[in-house]
Amino acid sequence: MPIEISAHGTKVATINPVPKGAAPDFTLSDLKGNKITLSKLTKPVLISVFPDIHTSVCSLQTKHFNQEAAQHSEIDFLSISNNSADEQRDWCAAEGVEMTILSDDGTFGQAYGLVLDGGPLAQRLARSVFVVKNGEIVYEEILTELTQEPNYAAALAATR
Repeated sequence: MPIEISAHGTKVATINPVPKGAAPDFTLSDLKGNKITLSKLTKPVLISVFPDIHTSVCSLQTKHFNQEAAQHSEIDFLSISNNSADEQRDWCAAEGVEMTILSDDGTFGQAYGLVLDGGPLAQRLARSVFVVKNGEIVYEEILTELTQEPNYAAALAATR
């Protein structure tokens, strides 16, 4: 089902996100070059998706989940954007973020239906959060307004 995405109240894109159910598998590299494959993770996985690490809301979202990751070893936290690994690495070093950040090469965004099709962030990923357990998407939040933060508490609750 298509979803309209806006920024500051103005429609910028339409996406067609994957529905709850079987989670599309993906393999992306982390900032150390390690391959991370969703289907190989055994804990509940919280996937935080953001359009651009250099914007304030993306920064807040990533820092918040980084703090949660430090407190919840029973959850695998993945943050994904299609910023380059170098951009992500530089940002993480400057902000003291140590969680797993993945640079999407396009495969994740396409598989999950999150690639923005227009506006100033065309080809970036829609802000969203997914929780995957045993290969199934059990929680998803697609933010229709790019300038809003996700519901952190609801996402964390879904991992239990």
